Amino acid sequence: MSDSRARLLSLLSLLQTPRLWPGSELAQRLGVSGRTVRRDIDRLRELGYPVHAEQGGLGGYRLTAGAAMPPLLLEDDEAVAVAIGLRTAAAQPVTGLDEAAVRAMGKLLQVLPARLRHRVDTLASSTVAHPFPLAAQLVDPDALVATAATIADHERLRFRYRDEDRHVEPRALVTAGRRWYLLAFDLDRDDWRTFRLDRVTTPAKTGARAATRDVPGGDVAAFLASQTMQMAPAYPADIVIHAPAAHVVDRLGAPPPGTLTDQPDGTCRWHAPPDTPEWHTLRLASIGLPFEINGPAELTAHLRSTAALFRAATAGPSGSGTRSPRAARGSVRPAPPPG
Repeated sequence: MSDSRARLLSLLSLLQTPRLWPGSELAQRLGVSGRTVRRDIDRLRELGYPVHAEQGGLGGYRLTAGAAMPPLLLEDDEAVAVAIGLRTAAAQPVTGLDEAAVRAMGKLLQVLPARLRHRVDTLASSTVAHPFPLAAQLVDPDALVATAATIADHERLRFRYRDEDRHVEPRALVTAGRRWYLLAFDLDRDDWRTFRLDRVTTPAKTGARAATRDVPGGDVAAFLASQTMQMAPAYPADIVIHAPAAHVVDRLGAPPPGTLTDQPDGTCRWHAPPDTPEWHTLRLASIGLPFEINGPAELTAHLRSTAALFRAATAGPSGSGTRSPRAARGSVRPAPPPG
């Protein structure tokens, strides 16, 4: 590569740092004259890079947004971070995002040096997704962008939610599992509310300024967690698992939620932290070991109803599960009272 091309790439790398660069500082960094910097700036503009110049003693050059996206120069750690982010984006429940992320990932991997591809592949091969993520509900990317824009611009937002009109002051977007949530102050209800973004339709900026409000407790993620737990009641669980604690830890994940205590008879007792009966059931199913439930009654009732669903699904003349869905549904009986 010629010196002029190498210098041009160095100049572009500097300009991609979001700040105003005085011409004298660019000249010093590149070891050239101010005239050469101005000539290289003109060459970048010819290549489609929108370099804006500000005049005056406090002026300088900066890279701005243009009509089209020109090629970017990334440092090694930046390229790895982008590749990992694209892998994550490919699994997100935003309509069309997975396909776009896969396409972008293919382009990036094609030009990544072997040493960087190895770093990306190493991380990907050692990362395992949670076995029981929340069911993904597809989110409209336009709704996601429109909502994020009102948060950034501190504006009020109107949208439809479960066939109701809502007028809110959006505070933050939060991802939990594979779902997106909007935390906002509902102006009609005069209180904070949490909305699932996959249920938000026709979001529209109002142009009205949103008031500056503090989230109760000051922590957005913690407040949203408390709100979702209120929507789905949670209970601690007391469970005896027929295996030593050492055999159970790996199946629950390290560190396991709650506490595991070995019992003299070779079993272990699991005091699970508060969670919904559905999540307790999923964790127990993932263990794959016999167990007994000491509480709560809500978990026992949920397991009974779930067991009835599985029995109905596998019932048939020969136990082959050939019954029709209508017949299977008709055979399910309400779960008996707890206890």
